[in-house]
Amino acid sequence: MKRLRRMLDNIEPLFVQGGRFERFHAMYEMVDTLFYSPPDVTRGSPHIRDAIDLKRVMIMVVFAATPCALVGMWNTGYQANTAMLAMGLETLPGWRETILLLLGGGHDAGSIYDNFLIGALYFIPIYAVTMAAGGFWEILFSGVRNHEINEGFFVTSFLYALILPATIPLWQVAIGISFGVVVGKEVFGGTGKNVLNPALVGRAFLYFAYPAQISGDAVWTAVDGFSGATALGISALDGISGVVATGLTWTQAFLGQMQGSIGETSTAACLVGAVILIYSGIASWRIMLGCFAGLIVPVVLIGMIDSSNPMISMPWHWHIVLGGFTFGAVFMATDPVSACQTNTGRWIYGLLIGFMTFVIRVVNPAFPEGIMLAILFGNVFAPMIDYFVVHANVKRRVSRSV
Repeated sequence: MKRLRRMLDNIEPLFVQGGRFERFHAMYEMVDTLFYSPPDVTRGSPHIRDAIDLKRVMIMVVFAATPCALVGMWNTGYQANTAMLAMGLETLPGWRETILLLLGGGHDAGSIYDNFLIGALYFIPIYAVTMAAGGFWEILFSGVRNHEINEGFFVTSFLYALILPATIPLWQVAIGISFGVVVGKEVFGGTGKNVLNPALVGRAFLYFAYPAQISGDAVWTAVDGFSGATALGISALDGISGVVATGLTWTQAFLGQMQGSIGETSTAACLVGAVILIYSGIASWRIMLGCFAGLIVPVVLIGMIDSSNPMISMPWHWHIVLGGFTFGAVFMATDPVSACQTNTGRWIYGLLIGFMTFVIRVVNPAFPEGIMLAILFGNVFAPMIDYFVVHANVKRRVSRSV
């Protein structure tokens, strides 16, 4: 590490103002702060009395989402190996089978190593393309605006990769993250100024631009020719009885052993991440609980109505484990930039997202997921919610002083 420090110090004059590579100073700063803490400190009053900075906040979010990635990669491989056994196939399509054999892997659905390795062969390329394409736009805008590359992109890229299906074409991955970074963030001024969650903006773009590759039954399992709908998709047609008929238990759904996007299937892993984020003070527990309450309360109340709509009769404990609801409530809705900032506003914001998820799932069977659009809807209204909360507090204090 000392040798790396000396090398960075030696080339620094080339990137400062007046240097030969002045325009690439943002890239140098990114590499330097990735390995070392910034040398700049607060010298005047007031001092910040918290040791955490933006870089460590972003690292903590990635750390909290890592259990979702690990379980997601295992589940991707498990679903692939199970489908291959059912179809009588012996090899994966393309280059992945060669790498799998070189690393000593196989197609035993009961092997954690085999399952995880196959999942990694799908997730890692998606994440690498996300970093390359999104990083290109981050560097470009940082160079044009002459500011540092913000660490927020590391979180955006990681979460974006986790909410995609394993079989999505890599060129669509690049287009989606490009749209999310440019239109969802940079046009508003960059990190800290975006109104919408950039990862969800990219995911929403792909959903409406390429629905066959992002939501079709054949995209959830990494095996050519295999078609399997998600449990939430089945429930939209046949209700919870249709889900149970497939052999899926609530415990399996809770642990993440089912069809779905790479990192969204495991409610258990999401809750582990929630504990980490709440304990570290990074994410708001009010938003998380608000999301759950906003979904569970109307499900319990409306569930008493006798209706032919299969989604109305689905129990609340199934609602929270199917689809990406818990992942969205924990990692997406709590985005500190696009969410509400006041405590009362956070409750309202979370309740709104949970309720809108319920409405979309029940009213629109063609789009049973709901949480993605619900969070983007909440993002749009978050500034307005905070505005009315603040003004209500001001009026209340004025009335007390009179």
